[in-house]
Amino acid sequence: MPLAARRGAAIEIVNLRKTFESGKNSVVAIDDLTVSIGSGEFVVFVGPSGCGKSTLLRILAGLEQPESGTVTIGGAPTGSHNAMVFQEASIFPWKTVYDNIAFGLRAAGIARVVYGPRVDEALRLVGLTKFRDHYPGQISGGMKQRAAIARAIVTDPPVLLMDEPFAALDAQNRTILQNELAKICEQTGTTVVYITHSLEEALMLGDRAIVLTAQPARIKDVVDVPFARPRNTIEVSATAEFGELKLRMWNVLEEEVLRARREQEGM
Repeated sequence: MPLAARRGAAIEIVNLRKTFESGKNSVVAIDDLTVSIGSGEFVVFVGPSGCGKSTLLRILAGLEQPESGTVTIGGAPTGSHNAMVFQEASIFPWKTVYDNIAFGLRAAGIARVVYGPRVDEALRLVGLTKFRDHYPGQISGGMKQRAAIARAIVTDPPVLLMDEPFAALDAQNRTILQNELAKICEQTGTTVVYITHSLEEALMLGDRAIVLTAQPARIKDVVDVPFARPRNTIEVSATAEFGELKLRMWNVLEEEVLRARREQEGM
């Protein structure tokens, strides 16, 4: 099935709570979080360091279980059918770019006659067709991350989960990949949940930016991003409206960071 023919998925998170136990102490990571994410929507979560963003993503991936509340994707519980892209490109160094991208499809027992065209299209979408036979040690960090994204989208997941996937890249490659990711998601209609510390990234990529409180994570603000698609992230970032929204988000985020510091210092 072509990548453009998406199934779509809607995410429902209701009254989510997650607590971690450490000896006699317990830490509430997420508390009473409720949000709906529409089919094909690109939603970005931002918040102070350690507020529970990555924990939320791991729950959506089925890697963590909530203490209470519910999470459903397309009306079903979370599970292994979602694809996740991490901060570091997690691809196999002993496999070619092509074989890395094809790995999940081969593991599922899909025949090459079926998965071959899908891998070829994924390579085209991320601009790696000419590097299909290269090994990770022969390509740049940005290319490795593009390969990781291709490996995620080629399986046609109901939801693409991304945990600061460009944080380790230099500014130029980060900007290029942000623009490429926006184009890929527009072409495929993928439902994306994206975690970042960057307010600029949230506004350049997202349809909505959800600002979380300091630990425990609750929803502090929801910013509807007004920029139309198809979207050029560089052009968007140069607009006055972009600057106004960034300032709004910064004011909310700064308030949370300062509050967390006062609580830590017992003030």
